[in-house]
Amino acid sequence: MTISDHLQELYGLPAFDFPGAESKTELPPAASVAWRISVDSYDSEEEWEDAFARFTDVVDTTEVRALIAGSWSDAFDSAPEGVVSALLGAKDRLPRLRALFLGDITYEQCEISWINQGSVGPLLDRFPELEVFGVRGGEGLEFPALKHERLRDLRVEAGGLSAEVVRGIAASELPALEHLDVWLGTSWYGGTADVSDVEPILSGTRLPRLRYLALRNSEIQDQIAAAVAGAPVVAGLETLDLSMGTLGDDGAEALLTGQPLTHLKKLDVHHHFLSEAMMKRLSDALEPAGVEVDLSEEQAARNATRAREDRYTAVAE
Repeated sequence: MTISDHLQELYGLPAFDFPGAESKTELPPAASVAWRISVDSYDSEEEWEDAFARFTDVVDTTEVRALIAGSWSDAFDSAPEGVVSALLGAKDRLPRLRALFLGDITYEQCEISWINQGSVGPLLDRFPELEVFGVRGGEGLEFPALKHERLRDLRVEAGGLSAEVVRGIAASELPALEHLDVWLGTSWYGGTADVSDVEPILSGTRLPRLRYLALRNSEIQDQIAAAVAGAPVVAGLETLDLSMGTLGDDGAEALLTGQPLTHLKKLDVHHHFLSEAMMKRLSDALEPAGVEVDLSEEQAARNATRAREDRYTAVAE
C-alpha cells in the first residue's frame, strides 16, 4: 500500500485546495474548510512560501481554523524549513488556527519515506491553541519532548520512525491528548524504535485522557501487542489500533491472554498475518461483548509460503 490519496478532511472540515495564481475558482468562506496549500513536487514554478503568501493576501486568515501543508518543491530532497518559517511568520494572522497537518503528500508526488522533514517542535511551541496536529514523513523528522496543553489529536505517519522521535513523543506532556496515532514503520526505512521506547505511553500516567491509541504499521507488531496486553493505558481506551503491521498469531495470543479488552468499542488489526483459527478466536472473544473487530486485509492466506521474517508493513517506502 502507498499513500495514494490526499486528506479529505481535517478538524471536521472538508479539505479545499487553494488554487493556483491563474485560477478563477471561487473561494469558500475562510472558516468553512481545511485549506490545503501545495505546489508541484518536481520543477515547481512557484515555491510553497509564495503560494502561502498569495493565500494570506486573499483569504481572511483571522477566520481560518485548519491548514494542510501539502507538497513543497523537491520534498524528496529538501526539508520544509521555508514552510515552517512561513507558518511561524503568519502566527499572529492565524488566531483561530486549531488544526495543522504538515506533509500531505501522495506517492505520486513523493514516496512517504523520501519526504524530508525537520523539527516540528517550533510549530507546536508557537501555536499553543492547536488541537489537532499531524505530520507525514520520517526522514530527518525531529520531535523533541515538549509540553502542549491543548493538543487533542496527534498523528505521526512514516515508513520508519527513529527511536529518538518515538521517545520524544512518549516523553511529551500532552494532558489533553485523546487520539494518538503513530506509524512505527520498518528498519528498512529508518525505523529504529523498540517496545521500550513506547513504554511511557503504555504506562497510562502521561496521557490521562487518551481514548484512541494506534501503534501501527510496525514490523515489531507482535512485540507491541504483547506489551499492550498488560499495559495500564488500555483500561481507559475506546479504540486500540494495531493495524497495518506484521501482527501474527503470537501477538494475538498475547492480546487474548492479557487483560480484558471487552470494554473497547473497537480493536483494529487490519492488514495482519493471523491464521483463520486465530481470527475466529479474536472474534468469538470480543464481538459478543459488542467490540468491533477489524480483521480485514488478511495477508496470511495470500502469503502462505512466507516465513515470519518476510512479513511486511502496509506502508514502507
